[in-house]
Amino acid sequence: MNLQDFSKYETARILGARALQISMNAPLLIKITPEDLEKIKYNPIKIAEIELESGVLPISIKKPFPKKIEEELKKVADKKISDEKKKELEQKEEEDIAKEGEIMELAQPEDEVEEVAEEEPGETE
Repeated sequence: MNLQDFSKYETARILGARALQISMNAPLLIKITPEDLEKIKYNPIKIAEIELESGVLPISIKKPFPKKIEEELKKVADKKISDEKKKELEQKEEEDIAKEGEIMELAQPEDEVEEVAEEEPGETE
């Protein structure tokens, strides 16, 4: 397979797996001269990349295709609402919000004063 046949994720997975094998002393699938190994500083990722580009890696990728739907898709009918109905719904929502606002009053600074616990006579800390 060609390098362009793989996505970047597949390429990363292949290179990582092969580099791990190489780093654990797996035999190289391509002959690389000692001078070339010195140039790449024995980097297993670079060696795996060279093997992948040369096409010697015995790796295949299964790419599943989406399932084909045999039946025809039906268009969903949109509910048509008149402008008057929209105004009524908006007005009802505003009334509900106003009612909830009355229940949930805003906090006042006086309400947040800390209550000091009264000490009973005879108790010391």
